[in-house]
Formats: sequence, C-alpha cells, structure tokens
Amino acid sequence: MDHLTPSGGCRVQKLPELRLNLCALEHNVQLMAAWCRDQGFELAPHIKTTMTRPIVERQVAAGAWGVTVATVTQARRALKWGVRRVIIANQVAHPADLALIRRWLDETPGLELYCFADSMSGIELAGSVLDGAPNSLRVLIDIGAEGCRTGVRGSSLAGELAKMVQASSGLLLAGVAGYEGVRPLRRDAATLTDIDEHCRKTIGVFHSLTPLFETAQPVFSMGGSAFPDRVVHLLAEARQNQGDLPMVPVLRAGCYVTHDHGAYEHVSPLPGLSAALTVRAVVLSVPEPGLAVVGAGKRELPYDAGLPVLVSARDGQGLPRAATATATQIYDHHLVLTNADGLHVGDIVDLGISHPCSAFDRWPDVVVVDDQGHTRDLWHPQFR
Repeated sequence: MDHLTPSGGCRVQKLPELRLNLCALEHNVQLMAAWCRDQGFELAPHIKTTMTRPIVERQVAAGAWGVTVATVTQARRALKWGVRRVIIANQVAHPADLALIRRWLDETPGLELYCFADSMSGIELAGSVLDGAPNSLRVLIDIGAEGCRTGVRGSSLAGELAKMVQASSGLLLAGVAGYEGVRPLRRDAATLTDIDEHCRKTIGVFHSLTPLFETAQPVFSMGGSAFPDRVVHLLAEARQNQGDLPMVPVLRAGCYVTHDHGAYEHVSPLPGLSAALTVRAVVLSVPEPGLAVVGAGKRELPYDAGLPVLVSARDGQGLPRAATATATQIYDHHLVLTNADGLHVGDIVDLGISHPCSAFDRWPDVVVVDDQGHTRDLWHPQFR
C-alpha cells in the first residue's frame, strides 16, 4: 500500500508504523493553548512526550511560555531548537550535567533555565558548579507527597532549602513546583482528594516562601495533563481566600498534545481533545476462531498504562472491515486479540494507544497523515 509523499513521490508502507494525525495534533495544540489563556495560566508543555521538533515548534508558536523537559539531554535538544526558557522538572545532581548547564548560562544570552531542588545535597552540588555565574540557574523548590515521587515532604524543609538557595551565588530562588499527576489516572473521590491536598500543600508553601523569592514574578508550577482543572480551581480558591500573590502560574502538561485512546481519554478534563496517534500493523495469524495475532508488540506499542484498542481494520486492498476485538496479551512483536470477529490474515489494523509518553521513543520515524490517511510528512523524534 503506497502513499504520496509531500514531494509527489511514493513511499512504500512498511508495517508496523506509528501514525500521527496532523489535524488532530494541531487542534489539540490550539485547544490547550486557548484553555490555559482562559484560565490565566501559562503553559510550558512537557516535551518529553514527543521530543519531535515540528511538534514543539507548533506548541511554541501557539504561545507557550517555555518548555519543560525531564533531563539535561532533553534540555540540550530544546536549546538547539531555539527555545530560550526551559524547565528541567528534576533536581540536577550529576556534576557533568551541572557543568553543561553552567556553560549554557554563560554562553547563551537571554537564557532562562529552571531546575527543581528538594534537598540540601542537591543545592550544594548545584551551588558548587554555578558559583559566581553571571546568569543564575533558577531554582524551583519541589514539593512532594508521602509515598510518591520526588519533592520535599515537609513545609519547614522547603523554607530551609529556600534560604539555602538564597545564600548560593549562581542560584536564584524563582518559585515552587509540584506534580499532581503522580496519583493514579482516575477521577474517583479518593484520588481527587489526594490531588487537591497536594495542590493545596504546594500553594501553601508558595505563599509561605513569598518573602524569600528573588524574582518579581516567581513561578508557581504544576504538571500533568490529567488534572489541570484541579490546579486551576484550587489556585483560584487560594487567591480568593488569601489574596492575589505576585506569580507566574505555569502548567507543565505534555500528553494533551496527542491525547490517546486510553488513560488520558478517560481522565482528561478538557472536552474536545482528539486522539492523534495510532500504530498501523498487519494481522499475522488467526489460529483459531475468535483469536487474532497482530504484528506489533512491546517494541512498538506502549503497554504501561493499558493495552492498545482496535480502532479500525481494512483488508489487503484497503477496503474497510467491520471488525471487533480486544487486546489481552502483548509480546515483543506480537499483540494477541481475543473476542475477534471479522479479522483475517493480511488485514491492516489501526491500533489506538494509551499513554503517548511511551510511544514516541519507540520509533525513529513518525508518519504524519491528514484526515484522509494520506501521508504528508515523516517526522523524527530526537531523545538523544
């Protein structure tokens, strides 16, 4: 099955392949940008989701305040793409990484670089490398939750760390960050209670540190595509009760940009987001009634937040099939579908995925298609 390329030539389809609907992607970029503007929040999209330059460029063009990354390696890629405001949403503790950050800050005019801190050791490491830097590394105190991921567990320690940053030449106390998305991706009452508690705690720490911040507009940052509505609501509630504080409120959502057919489809509060990613593969075997085996597995498909779903099927000539099936087992290069009806050996299936953060890093090429499924471009994720 061939598809026209933008230059007018033909591309021989090699299955399996990761397919990205460009119309859906651009719709999601604009929808999230508009939603953040309406809520009075800035958006620093977490580009670890895709690490794909044409996607990041669209997010920046839509008004992104900056971008968020997970690693110094990803930050280096963002700088190469021309981004000049970057949040590294982790504590940077490796001396070589800190030395690289120091070099960027020394050599890149106008660069705003942020990182998290949740320990005295982390601040000592950063301070020793950044000492005397004319352009300081901006530090966000990372607020965590018991039994979860990074971040200080107590408000008193947050205050001690803030004062330590203040006393470090080359570091600048620039705000507070939290991550509400570490909770399970569901909207039951218990999960929402935990998320609200974490948001209130992070807001409270920000309020308590206000006299210590070293920027006129300190950053209050929360992350995740699952519960941004809770962040917005609780910050509005706090401002009503405590008064408006000087701040730049920043969301670090990432998965919204492609959305999905699984985890975020069920939990995202933003109506109108469209699933933009599918994996196209071929049915290799129908060894018994009701069972079909597809030629894509763990090496090609995310499976950490749920197995793929069957979106559509076609025969070898491209004619639609009326088919249904449920993914129940996944192996290195095989996906087992049970309760399968209407699928035949050689059929082409499109699989909707769950959790896009685990999709892009599996593929050197992303096939960009229009609403009719015609190939328009090939994009290349760059995680290194």
